[in-house]
Parts: sequence; structure tokens; C-alpha cells
Amino acid sequence: MKRLMLMTFCALLLGVTSLANAATFNLIANIDGIQSGTGSTATGSATMTYDDISGLFSWNIAWTPLLGNITVAHFHGPAPAGSNAGVQVDWLSISGATSPSIGSTVINSAQGTDLLAGLWYINIHSSVFPGGEIRGQVNLVPVPAALWLFLGALGVLGMRRPLKR
Repeated sequence: MKRLMLMTFCALLLGVTSLANAATFNLIANIDGIQSGTGSTATGSATMTYDDISGLFSWNIAWTPLLGNITVAHFHGPAPAGSNAGVQVDWLSISGATSPSIGSTVINSAQGTDLLAGLWYINIHSSVFPGGEIRGQVNLVPVPAALWLFLGALGVLGMRRPLKR
């Protein structure tokens, strides 16, 4: 029982919760005018989750005032940082233009694969910058190496415990 509780706690720390082969992944993005190439002083951040079984993708996106009025806002992909791609989710129409914008939708497995590979980005468009005033690449929440080592030593990751000498 204690081992099951420890494994559950450690999975939550990793940002990946396993339940009947389902996993919920935690994602983040820092949003700014540097990534969009506009030089806008507006900034933002986003936290997101994705369930790879149900396809539920949820977000909480916040930003400082833009230089122009917000016109549209999307998740785009698939594209690596610095590249452009088509719209995957129009989150403005789902969760609105008030910061923070909190919402969710179901995405398909191909979209989920691209999302988890770091190939999606957030783009917030404004009347001053119709192509996008601020932008941020979406990435998985990093897991500290020390935590991986700790879990490995406990045997939680399928590794054997070190032999006592």
C-alpha cells in the first residue's frame, strides 16, 4: 500500500498521472514580442494540460496589455520555434479575450502528438500586429534530473535498486 501511495505521489510530481494507461501531461509557454518578432513589450504565460486518452486539452493563458486591441488568438502547429504553421485551436472563440483566458477543447491524437513534441505555439494577434503581437512555444513541463534519479533509486521507474555491499 505504501509503495502504491509513493508511486502515485511521484507520478503527480512528474506531471504525468497514469490511470488505466491514460496520462495527463503538463505544458507551459512563455509568451512575448521577441518570439513573434514584433518587439512588443507585452508578455504572457500559459499553463496547459493534455489527456492523451480523452484528447482533452485545457489551458490558462494570461498576458499583460497588448499595444493594440486583441483581434484573434490561436494555438498554431505543427512548427518548431521560429517557424509558422496553421491554426490548430482558436482559443479566443472558446474562452474569450479577457486575461486570464481559461478553456478547453478535445483535440485528435495527431494534434496531441505534435503538441507533446513541442510543435505548437500560442499566437495572440492585435490590431497593431495583425500577424501576431506576442507568441510563445508550448513545451512539456521539465522534470528535474534529481527527481528522475530519486525515482530510479526507489525502483519506481522499473529500475532495480542498487545492491547493498
